[in-house]
Amino acid sequence: MTEHVTITTDAGEMPAHLWLPPTGHGPGIVVLQEIFGVSDYIQRRGAQLAEQGYVVVAPEIFWRLGVTSPVEGDDALQQGMGLVQRLDWQAAVTDAAATVEWLRDRDEVTAGVGAVGFCFGGGLGFNVAAHLESDGSAPLDALVSYYGSALPGLHDVMTVTAPSLHHFGLADSFIDTETVRRIEASVTEQPATVFETYAGADHAFDNDDMPWHDPASSALAWATTTEFLRERLPVG
Repeated sequence: MTEHVTITTDAGEMPAHLWLPPTGHGPGIVVLQEIFGVSDYIQRRGAQLAEQGYVVVAPEIFWRLGVTSPVEGDDALQQGMGLVQRLDWQAAVTDAAATVEWLRDRDEVTAGVGAVGFCFGGGLGFNVAAHLESDGSAPLDALVSYYGSALPGLHDVMTVTAPSLHHFGLADSFIDTETVRRIEASVTEQPATVFETYAGADHAFDNDDMPWHDPASSALAWATTTEFLRERLPVG
């Protein structure tokens, strides 16, 4: 069951989706969307994390642009890229950081808080983790970033020391293998970082609603994600 909630930001109330685990309480996870918004796929991942025992929230990061429903249709990729180009990136970072703090304050959250981001959200999650560490806030307890699309421009200008897991396909249409390897060399300078690559997998290989879906890589990455989260954000 998805509950619709709002999160207070400096610009007003940001809509978000909340899922509670079967027990009603547990560690927290902020799920950060792809460029397609909080799509059916993102909502399925949110619900699956809740089933595993997490209190999960997915904020509508495009809300400042007046977009609070999924980007769909034959031109969804063009629409999504257009939204990202119009987006105030720093405002998105502070909105996502506000979501982390909102989740920490929930009575249902009885342990730490992590973030899981996909594509656009993977890069955003990395920036949020760095932001929390640099401004003196409590750091994330875990970060999982799937093919973070902003990572090429972020990895060498900010540092994340929190435990993090990065997934990248080696046939990514948007981030070439040489760039993936540069990101790997940079982020793994931090000892709590795990970096996984998938031969033959394209960008967005986890999204089973898209033609780039790679079932084998998706299943392996999800198993690695759930194990990583269990170790760093134990349930129960």
